[in-house]
Amino acid sequence: MSTQEFINQIVIEFGFKPTADQMNALDTFARFLSDRSQHCVMIMRGSAGTGKTSLAGAMVRTFTRLGQKLLLMAPTGRAAKVFSLNSGMPAFTIHRKIYREKSYSGIDGKFNLNDNMHKNTLFMIDEASMIGSGNGSLNGDFGSGDLLSDLIQYVYQGDNCRMMLVGDKAQLPPVGEDEAPALNRLLLEGYGITVYECDLNEVLRQSKDSGILYNATMIRQMITHDEATELPKISFTGFADIVMMPGNELVESISSSYSDVGIDETMVVTRSNKRANIYNQGIRNTILDREEMLCSGDMLMVVKNKYLETNERQLSFIANGDRVKVIRVRNIRELYGFNFANVMLSFPDYDNYEMEQIVILDTLMSEAPALTHEQSEKLYEQVMEDYADVPLKRDRMMKLKQDDYFNALQIKYAYAITCHKAQGGQWAHVYLDQGYMTDEMLTPDYIHWLYTAFTRATDKLFLMNWPKTQTASIPQQ
Repeated sequence: MSTQEFINQIVIEFGFKPTADQMNALDTFARFLSDRSQHCVMIMRGSAGTGKTSLAGAMVRTFTRLGQKLLLMAPTGRAAKVFSLNSGMPAFTIHRKIYREKSYSGIDGKFNLNDNMHKNTLFMIDEASMIGSGNGSLNGDFGSGDLLSDLIQYVYQGDNCRMMLVGDKAQLPPVGEDEAPALNRLLLEGYGITVYECDLNEVLRQSKDSGILYNATMIRQMITHDEATELPKISFTGFADIVMMPGNELVESISSSYSDVGIDETMVVTRSNKRANIYNQGIRNTILDREEMLCSGDMLMVVKNKYLETNERQLSFIANGDRVKVIRVRNIRELYGFNFANVMLSFPDYDNYEMEQIVILDTLMSEAPALTHEQSEKLYEQVMEDYADVPLKRDRMMKLKQDDYFNALQIKYAYAITCHKAQGGQWAHVYLDQGYMTDEMLTPDYIHWLYTAFTRATDKLFLMNWPKTQTASIPQQ
Protein backbone atom coordinates (compact mmCIF):
# COMPACT_ATOMS: atom_id res chain seq x y z
CA MET A 1 0.00 0.00 0.00
CA SER A 2 1.34 3.42 -0.95
CA THR A 3 1.68 6.26 1.54
CA GLN A 4 -1.22 8.13 -0.05
CA GLU A 5 -3.45 5.04 0.04
CA PHE A 6 -2.62 4.63 3.74
CA ILE A 7 -3.53 8.26 4.45
CA ASN A 8 -6.76 7.86 2.47
CA GLN A 9 -7.70 4.88 4.63
CA ILE A 10 -7.31 6.98 7.78
CA VAL A 11 -9.33 9.83 6.24
CA ILE A 12 -12.17 7.41 5.47
CA GLU A 13 -12.06 6.14 9.05
CA PHE A 14 -11.91 9.73 10.32
CA GLY A 15 -15.23 10.55 8.61
CA PHE A 16 -14.55 14.28 8.10
CA LYS A 17 -12.61 16.38 5.64
CA PRO A 18 -9.29 16.97 7.41
CA THR A 19 -8.08 20.49 8.13
CA ALA A 20 -4.66 21.58 6.89
CA ASP A 21 -3.22 20.82 10.36
CA GLN A 22 -4.82 17.37 10.36
CA MET A 23 -3.52 16.57 6.86
CA ASN A 24 -0.04 17.60 8.01
CA ALA A 25 -0.43 15.26 10.99
CA LEU A 26 -1.39 12.38 8.66
CA ASP A 27 1.57 13.09 6.38
CA THR A 28 3.87 13.17 9.41
CA PHE A 29 2.37 9.91 10.71
CA ALA A 30 2.99 8.20 7.36
CA ARG A 31 6.62 9.45 7.19
CA PHE A 32 7.18 8.39 10.79
CA LEU A 33 5.94 4.86 10.09
CA SER A 34 7.99 4.52 6.91
CA ASP A 35 11.24 5.55 8.63
CA ARG A 36 13.41 2.44 8.79
CA SER A 37 15.73 3.65 11.55
CA GLN A 38 15.68 1.76 14.84
CA HIS A 39 14.84 4.74 17.04
CA CYS A 40 12.20 7.25 16.01
CA VAL A 41 9.26 8.79 17.81
CA MET A 42 6.28 10.93 16.81
CA ILE A 43 4.75 13.73 18.87
CA MET A 44 1.22 14.87 18.04
CA ARG A 45 0.32 17.94 20.05
CA GLY A 46 -3.18 19.34 19.94
CA SER A 47 -5.37 21.51 22.10
CA ALA A 48 -9.04 21.06 22.92
CA GLY A 49 -11.37 21.34 19.94
CA THR A 50 -8.77 20.63 17.25
CA GLY A 51 -9.87 17.05 16.59
CA LYS A 52 -6.77 15.44 18.12
CA THR A 53 -8.76 12.73 19.90
CA SER A 54 -10.84 11.88 16.82
CA LEU A 55 -7.78 11.80 14.56
CA ALA A 56 -5.86 9.56 16.97
CA GLY A 57 -8.87 7.23 17.11
CA ALA A 58 -8.99 7.03 13.31
CA MET A 59 -5.28 6.24 13.22
CA VAL A 60 -5.76 3.44 15.76
CA ARG A 61 -8.74 1.88 13.97
CA THR A 62 -7.01 2.01 10.56
CA PHE A 63 -3.79 0.59 11.96
CA THR A 64 -5.55 -2.39 13.54
CA ARG A 65 -7.83 -2.96 10.54
CA LEU A 66 -4.72 -3.29 8.38
CA GLY A 67 -3.39 -5.96 10.72
CA GLN A 68 -0.62 -3.87 12.25
CA LYS A 69 0.39 -4.35 15.89
CA LEU A 70 -0.57 -1.54 18.22
CA LEU A 71 -0.63 -1.05 21.98
CA LEU A 72 -2.36 1.88 23.71
CA MET A 73 -1.29 3.40 27.02
CA ALA A 74 -2.11 6.39 29.21
CA PRO A 75 -0.79 7.69 32.55
CA THR A 76 -3.91 6.95 34.66
CA GLY A 77 -6.74 4.46 34.76
CA ARG A 78 -9.33 7.09 33.90
CA ALA A 79 -7.23 8.39 30.99
CA ALA A 80 -6.74 4.83 29.70
CA LYS A 81 -10.48 4.25 29.87
CA VAL A 82 -11.21 7.47 27.93
CA PHE A 83 -8.56 6.53 25.32
CA SER A 84 -10.08 3.07 24.98
CA LEU A 85 -13.58 4.46 24.47
CA ASN A 86 -12.37 6.95 21.85
CA SER A 87 -10.28 4.43 19.90
CA GLY A 88 -12.33 1.24 20.23
CA MET A 89 -9.54 -0.94 21.59
CA PRO A 90 -8.16 -1.66 25.09
CA ALA A 91 -5.69 0.76 26.68
CA PHE A 92 -3.35 0.12 29.62
CA THR A 93 -1.87 2.38 32.25
CA ILE A 94 1.82 3.03 31.64
CA HIS A 95 2.93 1.89 35.10
CA ARG A 96 1.06 -1.41 34.93
CA LYS A 97 2.49 -2.16 31.50
CA ILE A 98 6.15 -1.21 31.79
CA TYR A 99 6.95 -2.19 35.40
CA ARG A 100 7.02 -5.48 37.28
CA GLU A 101 7.32 -6.00 41.02
CA LYS A 102 10.85 -6.64 42.23
CA SER A 103 11.04 -6.61 45.99
CA TYR A 104 9.75 -5.16 49.21
CA SER A 105 11.90 -2.47 50.81
CA GLY A 106 10.20 -2.37 54.21
CA ILE A 107 7.53 0.27 53.66
CA ASP A 108 6.74 0.30 49.94
CA GLY A 109 7.01 -2.10 47.05
CA LYS A 110 9.71 -1.80 44.41
CA PHE A 111 9.03 -2.17 40.70
CA ASN A 112 11.70 -2.81 38.07
CA LEU A 113 11.38 -2.03 34.39
CA ASN A 114 9.64 -4.88 32.61
CA ASP A 115 11.00 -6.65 29.52
CA ASN A 116 9.35 -5.54 26.29
CA MET A 117 8.54 -8.81 24.55
CA HIS A 118 6.55 -7.11 21.75
CA LYS A 119 7.75 -7.12 18.14
CA ASN A 120 6.93 -4.72 15.28
CA THR A 121 4.59 -2.80 17.58
CA LEU A 122 3.58 0.85 17.72
CA PHE A 123 3.05 2.11 21.26
CA MET A 124 0.61 5.03 21.24
CA ILE A 125 0.48 6.99 24.49
CA ASP A 126 -2.31 9.49 25.18
CA GLU A 127 -2.27 12.35 27.73
CA ALA A 128 1.50 12.50 27.35
CA SER A 129 1.63 15.93 29.02
CA MET A 130 1.32 14.05 32.34
CA ILE A 131 4.53 12.03 31.83
CA GLY A 132 7.28 13.42 34.05
CA SER A 133 11.04 13.26 33.58
CA GLY A 134 11.95 12.97 37.24
CA ASN A 135 12.60 16.67 37.83
CA GLY A 136 9.68 16.85 40.21
CA SER A 137 9.15 14.56 43.18
CA LEU A 138 10.91 11.33 42.20
CA ASN A 139 8.87 8.20 42.64
CA GLY A 140 11.66 5.77 43.45
CA ASP A 141 9.19 2.90 43.79
CA PHE A 142 9.12 2.59 39.99
CA GLY A 143 12.24 1.94 37.97
CA SER A 144 14.63 4.89 37.91
CA GLY A 145 12.00 7.35 39.19
CA ASP A 146 12.10 9.02 35.75
CA LEU A 147 8.96 7.84 33.96
CA LEU A 148 9.83 9.32 30.56
CA SER A 149 13.29 7.71 30.49
CA ASP A 150 11.86 4.38 31.64
CA LEU A 151 9.12 4.52 28.99
CA ILE A 152 11.67 5.20 26.23
CA GLN A 153 13.95 2.41 27.47
CA TYR A 154 11.04 -0.04 27.66
CA VAL A 155 9.64 0.69 24.19
CA TYR A 156 12.93 0.71 22.28
CA GLN A 157 14.29 -2.47 23.84
CA GLY A 158 11.54 -4.25 21.90
CA ASP A 159 12.17 -5.71 18.45
CA ASN A 160 11.34 -2.97 15.88
CA CYS A 161 9.07 -1.10 18.28
CA ARG A 162 8.40 2.62 18.22
CA MET A 163 6.33 5.17 20.07
CA MET A 164 3.81 7.93 19.35
CA LEU A 165 3.10 10.53 22.06
CA VAL A 166 -0.23 12.37 21.95
CA GLY A 167 -0.93 15.28 24.24
CA ASP A 168 -1.87 18.87 24.95
CA LYS A 169 1.03 21.11 25.99
CA ALA A 170 -1.40 23.71 27.38
CA GLN A 171 -2.45 21.38 30.18
CA LEU A 172 -0.80 21.29 33.59
CA PRO A 173 2.75 19.92 33.34
CA PRO A 174 3.85 17.20 35.77
CA VAL A 175 4.48 18.38 39.33
CA GLY A 176 7.86 20.08 39.57
CA GLU A 177 8.19 20.60 35.80
CA ASP A 178 7.90 23.88 33.87
CA GLU A 179 6.53 22.17 30.78
CA ALA A 180 5.59 18.71 29.57
CA PRO A 181 8.92 16.94 28.82
CA ALA A 182 7.31 14.17 26.75
CA LEU A 183 6.03 16.77 24.26
CA ASN A 184 9.39 18.55 23.93
CA ARG A 185 11.23 17.76 20.70
CA LEU A 186 14.67 18.88 21.90
CA LEU A 187 14.44 16.85 25.08
CA LEU A 188 13.48 13.68 23.18
CA GLU A 189 16.28 14.22 20.67
CA GLY A 190 18.61 14.20 23.66
CA TYR A 191 17.82 10.49 23.98
CA GLY A 192 19.27 9.91 20.50
CA ILE A 193 15.84 9.46 18.90
CA THR A 194 14.71 10.87 15.56
CA VAL A 195 11.66 13.00 16.29
CA TYR A 196 8.68 13.58 14.01
CA GLU A 197 6.29 16.22 15.30
CA CYS A 198 3.08 18.01 14.38
CA ASP A 199 0.71 20.48 15.99
CA LEU A 200 -3.06 20.77 15.70
CA ASN A 201 -3.90 24.41 16.38
CA GLU A 202 -6.94 25.07 14.21
CA VAL A 203 -10.11 24.93 16.29
CA LEU A 204 -12.85 23.16 14.36
CA ARG A 205 -15.96 25.09 13.39
CA GLN A 206 -18.22 22.80 15.42
CA SER A 207 -16.01 23.39 18.45
CA LYS A 208 -16.63 27.13 18.23
CA ASP A 209 -20.28 26.46 19.01
CA SER A 210 -19.24 25.10 22.42
CA GLY A 211 -18.78 27.59 25.23
CA ILE A 212 -16.40 25.16 26.94
CA LEU A 213 -14.09 24.92 23.92
CA TYR A 214 -14.49 28.57 22.90
CA ASN A 215 -13.37 29.76 26.31
CA ALA A 216 -10.71 27.04 26.67
CA THR A 217 -9.20 28.25 23.39
CA MET A 218 -9.20 31.82 24.65
CA ILE A 219 -7.50 30.75 27.89
CA ARG A 220 -4.92 28.68 25.98
CA GLN A 221 -3.96 31.70 23.87
CA MET A 222 -3.05 33.53 27.09
CA ILE A 223 -0.46 30.92 28.03
CA THR A 224 3.08 32.24 27.82
CA HIS A 225 6.27 31.62 29.73
CA ASP A 226 6.05 35.20 30.98
CA GLU A 227 3.82 36.42 33.76
CA ALA A 228 0.21 36.74 32.64
CA THR A 229 -1.04 40.30 32.41
CA GLU A 230 -4.74 39.98 33.07
CA LEU A 231 -7.39 37.62 34.32
CA PRO A 232 -9.20 35.61 31.63
CA LYS A 233 -12.70 36.92 30.96
CA ILE A 234 -15.19 34.13 30.31
CA SER A 235 -17.93 34.47 27.69
CA PHE A 236 -21.31 33.01 28.59
CA THR A 237 -23.72 34.58 26.08
CA GLY A 238 -24.98 32.24 23.37
CA PHE A 239 -23.59 29.08 24.94
CA ALA A 240 -25.74 26.41 26.56
CA ASP A 241 -22.86 24.29 27.84
CA ILE A 242 -21.25 26.82 30.19
CA VAL A 243 -23.24 28.07 33.16
CA MET A 244 -22.68 30.62 35.90
CA MET A 245 -23.57 28.84 39.15
CA PRO A 246 -24.49 30.92 42.23
CA GLY A 247 -23.70 29.21 45.53
CA ASN A 248 -27.35 29.14 46.62
CA GLU A 249 -28.29 27.00 43.60
CA LEU A 250 -25.41 24.54 43.89
CA VAL A 251 -27.11 21.79 45.89
CA GLU A 252 -30.09 21.62 43.55
CA SER A 253 -27.88 21.70 40.45
CA ILE A 254 -25.53 18.91 41.59
CA SER A 255 -28.59 16.83 42.56
CA SER A 256 -29.93 17.32 39.03
CA SER A 257 -26.58 16.31 37.52
CA TYR A 258 -26.53 13.14 39.62
CA SER A 259 -30.01 12.36 38.32
CA ASP A 260 -29.34 13.31 34.68
CA VAL A 261 -25.85 11.92 33.99
CA GLY A 262 -25.04 9.95 37.16
CA ILE A 263 -22.62 10.36 40.06
CA ASP A 264 -19.79 8.77 38.05
CA GLU A 265 -20.18 11.42 35.32
CA THR A 266 -20.34 14.42 37.68
CA MET A 267 -17.27 16.00 39.26
CA VAL A 268 -16.38 19.06 41.33
CA VAL A 269 -12.88 20.38 40.55
CA THR A 270 -11.12 22.62 43.08
CA ARG A 271 -7.80 24.38 43.71
CA SER A 272 -6.90 22.57 46.95
CA ASN A 273 -7.43 19.43 49.00
CA LYS A 274 -8.97 21.64 51.68
CA ARG A 275 -11.69 22.93 49.31
CA ALA A 276 -12.28 19.42 47.93
CA ASN A 277 -12.72 18.16 51.48
CA ILE A 278 -15.38 20.79 52.21
CA TYR A 279 -17.31 19.88 49.06
CA ASN A 280 -17.04 16.14 49.68
CA GLN A 281 -18.49 16.45 53.17
CA GLY A 282 -21.21 18.82 52.00
CA ILE A 283 -22.25 16.60 49.09
CA ARG A 284 -22.41 13.47 51.26
CA ASN A 285 -24.35 15.16 54.05
CA THR A 286 -26.69 17.44 52.09
CA ILE A 287 -27.25 15.78 48.71
CA LEU A 288 -26.64 12.07 49.32
CA ASP A 289 -27.91 12.10 52.92
CA ARG A 290 -25.12 9.80 54.11
CA GLU A 291 -24.54 9.90 57.84
CA GLU A 292 -22.10 7.02 58.23
CA MET A 293 -18.42 7.66 57.56
CA LEU A 294 -18.48 5.16 54.68
CA CYS A 295 -21.53 3.80 52.87
CA SER A 296 -22.37 1.46 50.03
CA GLY A 297 -22.27 3.45 46.79
CA ASP A 298 -19.65 5.95 47.97
CA MET A 299 -17.17 7.05 45.31
CA LEU A 300 -13.58 7.13 46.58
CA MET A 301 -10.12 7.95 45.29
CA VAL A 302 -6.99 6.08 46.34
CA VAL A 303 -4.40 8.56 47.65
CA LYS A 304 -1.38 6.29 48.11
CA ASN A 305 -0.04 3.35 46.10
CA LYS A 306 -0.96 -0.03 47.58
CA TYR A 307 1.10 -3.07 46.58
CA LEU A 308 -0.71 -6.39 46.30
CA GLU A 309 0.44 -9.97 46.64
CA THR A 310 -1.59 -11.27 43.75
CA ASN A 311 -1.19 -12.98 40.41
CA GLU A 312 -3.66 -10.54 38.85
CA ARG A 313 -1.45 -8.78 36.28
CA GLN A 314 -3.76 -5.81 35.82
CA LEU A 315 -3.88 -5.04 39.52
CA SER A 316 -0.46 -5.88 40.89
CA PHE A 317 -0.86 -2.61 42.75
CA ILE A 318 -3.63 -0.09 43.37
CA ALA A 319 -2.38 3.27 42.16
CA ASN A 320 -2.56 6.68 43.75
CA GLY A 321 -5.38 8.38 41.83
CA ASP A 322 -7.39 5.23 41.06
CA ARG A 323 -11.14 5.64 41.53
CA VAL A 324 -13.12 3.00 43.41
CA LYS A 325 -16.76 2.48 44.34
CA VAL A 326 -17.85 1.03 47.67
CA ILE A 327 -19.99 -2.08 47.36
CA ARG A 328 -20.09 -3.18 51.00
CA VAL A 329 -18.67 -2.00 54.34
CA ARG A 330 -18.24 -4.15 57.42
CA ASN A 331 -16.34 -4.42 60.69
CA ILE A 332 -15.40 -0.81 61.39
CA ARG A 333 -12.94 -0.83 64.29
CA GLU A 334 -10.26 1.22 66.02
CA LEU A 335 -6.70 -0.11 66.29
CA TYR A 336 -3.32 1.54 66.85
CA GLY A 337 -5.10 4.89 67.31
CA PHE A 338 -6.62 4.75 63.80
CA ASN A 339 -9.97 3.67 62.30
CA PHE A 340 -10.20 0.75 59.86
CA ALA A 341 -12.91 -1.09 57.92
CA ASN A 342 -13.23 -4.07 55.59
CA VAL A 343 -14.60 -2.77 52.29
CA MET A 344 -15.57 -4.55 49.08
CA LEU A 345 -14.53 -2.25 46.24
CA SER A 346 -15.29 -2.01 42.54
CA PHE A 347 -12.84 -0.41 40.09
CA PRO A 348 -14.91 1.35 37.38
CA ASP A 349 -11.85 2.14 35.24
CA TYR A 350 -10.81 -1.54 35.20
CA ASP A 351 -13.99 -3.23 33.98
CA ASN A 352 -15.53 -3.00 37.47
CA TYR A 353 -12.97 -5.45 38.85
CA GLU A 354 -13.87 -6.23 42.49
CA MET A 355 -11.71 -6.93 45.52
CA GLU A 356 -11.96 -6.61 49.29
CA GLN A 357 -9.51 -4.34 51.07
CA ILE A 358 -8.90 -3.11 54.60
CA VAL A 359 -9.06 0.68 54.35
CA ILE A 360 -7.95 3.35 56.81
CA LEU A 361 -10.74 5.85 57.40
CA ASP A 362 -8.63 8.65 58.89
CA THR A 363 -7.64 10.00 55.46
CA LEU A 364 -11.24 10.41 54.29
CA MET A 365 -11.77 13.89 55.72
CA SER A 366 -8.17 14.96 56.27
CA GLU A 367 -6.96 18.15 54.62
CA ALA A 368 -3.61 16.47 53.95
CA PRO A 369 -3.22 14.60 50.63
CA ALA A 370 -2.79 11.27 52.52
CA LEU A 371 -1.58 10.18 55.96
CA THR A 372 0.88 12.78 57.20
CA HIS A 373 4.49 11.83 57.92
CA GLU A 374 3.72 11.96 61.63
CA GLN A 375 0.68 9.70 61.25
CA SER A 376 2.65 7.23 59.13
CA GLU A 377 5.43 7.11 61.71
CA LYS A 378 2.91 6.58 64.51
CA LEU A 379 1.25 3.70 62.64
CA TYR A 380 4.64 2.16 61.84
CA GLU A 381 5.77 2.27 65.46
CA GLN A 382 2.46 0.93 66.80
CA VAL A 383 2.35 -1.99 64.37
CA MET A 384 6.03 -2.85 64.87
CA GLU A 385 5.39 -3.27 68.60
CA ASP A 386 3.33 -6.33 67.69
CA TYR A 387 6.44 -7.90 66.17
CA ALA A 388 8.89 -6.94 68.94
CA ASP A 389 9.32 -10.62 69.79
CA VAL A 390 10.68 -11.39 66.29
CA PRO A 391 14.50 -11.32 66.74
CA LEU A 392 15.71 -10.49 63.22
CA LYS A 393 14.92 -7.09 61.66
CA ARG A 394 14.61 -8.69 58.22
CA ASP A 395 11.89 -10.99 59.55
CA ARG A 396 10.15 -8.08 61.29
CA MET A 397 10.08 -6.19 57.99
CA MET A 398 8.60 -9.21 56.24
CA LYS A 399 5.87 -9.30 58.88
CA LEU A 400 5.29 -5.59 58.24
CA LYS A 401 4.92 -6.26 54.53
CA GLN A 402 2.11 -8.69 55.25
CA ASP A 403 0.42 -6.60 57.94
CA ASP A 404 -3.11 -5.67 56.85
CA TYR A 405 -3.25 -2.54 58.99
CA PHE A 406 0.10 -1.00 58.14
CA ASN A 407 -0.73 -1.58 54.46
CA ALA A 408 -4.35 -0.47 54.70
CA LEU A 409 -5.63 1.34 51.62
CA GLN A 410 -5.60 5.13 52.03
CA ILE A 411 -8.68 6.77 50.51
CA LYS A 412 -10.58 10.03 50.14
CA TYR A 413 -14.07 10.82 48.93
CA ALA A 414 -14.13 11.44 45.18
CA TYR A 415 -17.12 13.71 44.58
CA ALA A 416 -14.71 16.67 44.52
CA ILE A 417 -11.02 16.49 43.61
CA THR A 418 -8.15 18.80 42.76
CA CYS A 419 -7.38 19.59 39.13
CA HIS A 420 -4.14 17.57 39.25
CA LYS A 421 -6.15 14.52 40.32
CA ALA A 422 -8.73 15.23 37.59
CA GLN A 423 -6.13 15.48 34.81
CA GLY A 424 -6.49 12.74 32.23
CA GLY A 425 -10.16 12.23 33.11
CA GLN A 426 -13.33 13.67 31.65
CA TRP A 427 -16.83 13.96 33.04
CA ALA A 428 -20.12 14.96 31.45
CA HIS A 429 -20.80 17.62 34.09
CA VAL A 430 -17.97 19.48 35.82
CA TYR A 431 -18.44 22.04 38.60
CA LEU A 432 -15.41 24.33 38.81
CA ASP A 433 -14.48 26.24 41.96
CA GLN A 434 -11.33 28.29 41.41
CA GLY A 435 -11.65 29.94 44.82
CA TYR A 436 -10.79 33.53 45.57
CA MET A 437 -8.48 35.10 42.99
CA THR A 438 -6.15 38.04 43.44
CA ASP A 439 -3.80 39.71 40.96
CA GLU A 440 -0.85 38.19 42.83
CA MET A 441 -2.20 34.72 42.10
CA LEU A 442 -2.31 35.42 38.36
CA THR A 443 0.60 33.33 37.05
CA PRO A 444 1.24 31.08 34.04
CA ASP A 445 0.58 28.12 36.36
CA TYR A 446 -2.92 29.47 37.06
CA ILE A 447 -3.66 29.80 33.32
CA HIS A 448 -2.54 26.17 32.75
CA TRP A 449 -4.68 25.14 35.72
CA LEU A 450 -7.78 26.94 34.40
CA TYR A 451 -7.37 25.54 30.89
CA THR A 452 -6.96 22.00 32.23
CA ALA A 453 -10.00 22.39 34.49
CA PHE A 454 -12.20 23.71 31.66
CA THR A 455 -11.29 20.80 29.40
CA ARG A 456 -12.34 18.14 31.94
CA ALA A 457 -16.00 18.76 30.99
CA THR A 458 -17.52 17.12 27.92
CA ASP A 459 -21.15 18.27 28.08
CA LYS A 460 -21.59 21.04 30.64
CA LEU A 461 -19.33 23.25 32.76
CA PHE A 462 -20.67 25.04 35.83
CA LEU A 463 -18.53 27.95 37.10
CA MET A 464 -19.26 28.38 40.79
CA ASN A 465 -19.54 31.90 42.21
CA TRP A 466 -17.71 33.22 39.17
CA PRO A 467 -16.55 36.84 39.71
CA LYS A 468 -17.79 39.67 37.49
CA THR A 469 -14.17 40.75 37.02
CA GLN A 470 -13.65 37.54 35.05
CA THR A 471 -16.80 37.79 32.96
CA ALA A 472 -16.81 39.05 29.39
CA SER A 473 -20.56 38.88 28.96
CA ILE A 474 -23.46 38.34 31.31
CA PRO A 475 -25.60 35.32 30.41
CA GLN A 476 -29.16 36.00 29.36
CA GLN A 477 -31.72 34.78 31.86
